[in-house]
Amino acid sequence: MKITQDAIERSVPLMIVLTLLVVSVGGLVEIVPLYFQKSTTQPVTGLKPYDPVRLTGRDVYIREGCFLCHSQMIRPFRAETERYGHYSVAGEFVYDHPFQWGSKRTGPDLARVGGRYSDEWHRVHLINPRDVVPESNMPAFAFLEKAPADASTIEGKMRALRRVGVPYTDEEIAGAKKQLEGKSELDALIAYLQGMGLEMKNVR
Repeated sequence: MKITQDAIERSVPLMIVLTLLVVSVGGLVEIVPLYFQKSTTQPVTGLKPYDPVRLTGRDVYIREGCFLCHSQMIRPFRAETERYGHYSVAGEFVYDHPFQWGSKRTGPDLARVGGRYSDEWHRVHLINPRDVVPESNMPAFAFLEKAPADASTIEGKMRALRRVGVPYTDEEIAGAKKQLEGKSELDALIAYLQGMGLEMKNVR
């Protein structure tokens, strides 16, 4: 039986079946090869899993909605690479669950912010952004300075991440709470920011 274009367009069930078939095949052709490309599944040189302080800072970053205004994805366009640095690659984010890619930029991209400013600059900026960037419309996060970093869940969090491929050792997990002693949520957030993109800083 010959299926004509007219027959397909007149039959809703047939159109649905054929559309699903085309989308499925196209999706498989595009997605499956990515699992076999080392550039998308292997960490870039020098990349290490987040230590307990940075991991806690990342949770604060997500909880406070920082990702809603700051992307962590530099696209491979000259205007972006000249301003921010090397474009983002998948191997930088293999330990991120979930990753922070996106294109929403109310504020600047933060993918390469690590080491660009001092810890003190970040502290002042987070407590009152307008002290260092007068035109900033970013909210202040002064309350983070008085909030102790939560160490109660860090071991369980690291064990869960180990199950999805983050190579934490038993020793690293056992010592996680100690690393958070005396740290505030502001300290943890600054540590997270200061580690962003360092592995790609010297790549051209």
